[in-house]
Amino acid sequence: MNKILKSFWNWLRSLTTVDEKAIELYDEAKDRVEEVKKEIKDVKKAVKEVASQSKDVVDAVKGKKKRGRKPNNKTKTNNSKKTKKWN
Repeated sequence: MNKILKSFWNWLRSLTTVDEKAIELYDEAKDRVEEVKKEIKDVKKAVKEVASQSKDVVDAVKGKKKRGRKPNNKTKTNNSKKTKKWN
């Protein structure tokens, strides 16, 4: 009887480790899939930026002016010379 219980216990324990390994592999695969999804989103964003930049290069070849922010040509005033009234 003792031998049967021992062999059953060893068999049951061996099944448990296989199940635990399978769960661990599943969790790791799930985490990797999430990381791949994030990286694909980043790559997609970068590709859109490259496409936008390539349009600028084509326009430059055609002789058009550079697009983008307009330069800020406003003159700054020096307000430090003004005196403040103190109560």
